[in-house]
Amino acid sequence: MTTRLIRHTDSSDFERELEYAAKVIRSGGLVVFPTETVYGLGADATNESATEKIYLAKGRPSDNPLIIHIAKPEDATPYAYTDECFFKLAKAFMPGALTVVLPAKDTIPKRTRAGLDTVAVRCPENPIARRLIELSGVPIAAPSANLSGSPSPTRLEHVISDMSGRVEVIIDGGECDIGIESTIIKLNPDGGAILLRPGRITEDMLLPYLKYLKVAPAVTDGLKEGEVAISPGMKYRHYAPKAPLYLVSGDSTRFLDYLKSRPEDLRIAVIAYDDEGGLFNGIKNITRFSFGSREDELYQAHLLFDLLRKIDILDFDEIYAPLPRREGMGLALYNRMIRAAAHQIIRM
Repeated sequence: MTTRLIRHTDSSDFERELEYAAKVIRSGGLVVFPTETVYGLGADATNESATEKIYLAKGRPSDNPLIIHIAKPEDATPYAYTDECFFKLAKAFMPGALTVVLPAKDTIPKRTRAGLDTVAVRCPENPIARRLIELSGVPIAAPSANLSGSPSPTRLEHVISDMSGRVEVIIDGGECDIGIESTIIKLNPDGGAILLRPGRITEDMLLPYLKYLKVAPAVTDGLKEGEVAISPGMKYRHYAPKAPLYLVSGDSTRFLDYLKSRPEDLRIAVIAYDDEGGLFNGIKNITRFSFGSREDELYQAHLLFDLLRKIDILDFDEIYAPLPRREGMGLALYNRMIRAAAHQIIRM
C-alpha cells in the first residue's frame, strides 16, 4: 500500500487535503491523524470492516476495544446512552484528553467495541483531529498509531516508522502536546465512576464532578486471570521498548553499585532525573538519558514515549528508569511505565 503524507500548512491546500483524508475514512480506509495526546490510527467507527483493518494494521488483540472520537460532546448521543453526568464532565473537560465509557447503542458495531456492551467516547482538543472528524461525518475509531505493544507515537517520525505502507494517509500535525494517552473513566448509573486509565486529567480534577471515583486495580497491577478488559491498555504489555526495562525504587547509591555489578559487555541505558546526572559519569557501558526535573511530571509524560523510541534505535541491552509515584500525574506515568517494564521493579 502506498501511504500519502499530508503536511500541515496554513494554506487552503491543507483543507483540501483533509477533505481527501475524510473521503478515505468514509470509504473504509485508514488515516493516521494527530491529537493532543498521541497520534491516532483512525477508521469509520460505524463500519465493521473498516475497524477490522485497524486491528490488522496494528497487530492489535481482538479483545482490546477501540475509542471513538467525535467532534463535539453532543455527537456522542447517537452512539451511546449519555446522561447528565456525562455532559457535566463534557462541559468541564471536552474537547480535551478525557475518554468516557458509556453504555453503547447498536449504531456502533460490536467489532469496534470488542464485543462489549459499552463504548469509549472522546472529543479531542487538537483542531486537525476535530476538523477531520467534522469532514468525515462519522465518529472515528482510533487507538494509538503504533504497532501493538510498542511505545505510542508522539511525533511524525514515529508514525512513519510504524505505519507507512499500512495505511492510506498520514497527517503531519507536529509533536503532540501531552505525550501520553487520554484519561479513561467508566461512568456508573449512580453518578460515580471508575478510573480505568490515568492521564493528564487527574483524579483530583475529576472528583468535583463525580459522587466518587474508584481506581481500577488494573491501573497499577494489571488484570487478573480471566478478567475482561473494558478499556484500551488494561490487559496487554504496552508501550514497551525492545530491550527489557526495569523500574528502580530506593537509594541511588545502592542503585549505582548494582549497575557497576552488571556485566561490562552489556550496553545499559539509564533514564535519570536531572539532579542525578553526575552519578553515572565515568562508567563506560552506561548512557544516561535526561528525564527532566524530578518534580516536573508533565514534562516527563511528554518525553516518555519519544525517549523510549530513541533508546530503541540505539540498541541497548538493558534500560533502567525511576519508579514514579502513584498520585496525581505520577499515577499516569506509573501506569505507562509499569506496563512498559512488564511489572519488573528493582527495590534498593
